[in-house]
Amino acid sequence: MKQSILLEGAKFQITIKRLCQQLIENHGDFSNAVLIGIQPRGTYLAKRIQKEIANITGHQVQLGVLDITFYRDDFRMKGASPLAANSTVIDFIVDNKDVVLIDDVLWTGRTIRSAMDAMQAFGRSGKMELLVLVDRRFSRQIPIQPDYIGIQVDSIDSQKVIVSWEEVDADDSIVLVTEKKPV
Repeated sequence: MKQSILLEGAKFQITIKRLCQQLIENHGDFSNAVLIGIQPRGTYLAKRIQKEIANITGHQVQLGVLDITFYRDDFRMKGASPLAANSTVIDFIVDNKDVVLIDDVLWTGRTIRSAMDAMQAFGRSGKMELLVLVDRRFSRQIPIQPDYIGIQVDSIDSQKVIVSWEEVDADDSIVLVTEKKPV
């Protein structure tokens, strides 16, 4: 197995700060915007974004976490392993708000489609945007594109992108994993 480090350390932090600056440019004081982290791994990025925006602007942005387990199109597929559901915590109204969905990796687009479906239960947002740390281009199965991108990675389906978070994985990094083919 070959591992290529795509981002780590100071560059990882700079990427998050850049994403925050882009959000601030578009949403100002966030009086009409909320952040929604997609469970499980998008929540780490969402919390980091919320904290960094507060450090830069002094404004506390509303943050929710969204579980999409029961909205996934593969939830009831025969042979699919059962998924453990996480909690959803959205304790504010999203009607007419700008909702920024946040996830760590955008691959096929199916997770984001599920998140958009799940968000309908919480009201009708004014606008919905997508922020991802990693955009795996060329792998979309659904026509979904992010509004804010940390890094873009050109990868094939047999490769994996692994995002590690200091909070749970001991360090911040993005690694591209390639399985070596038997000779």
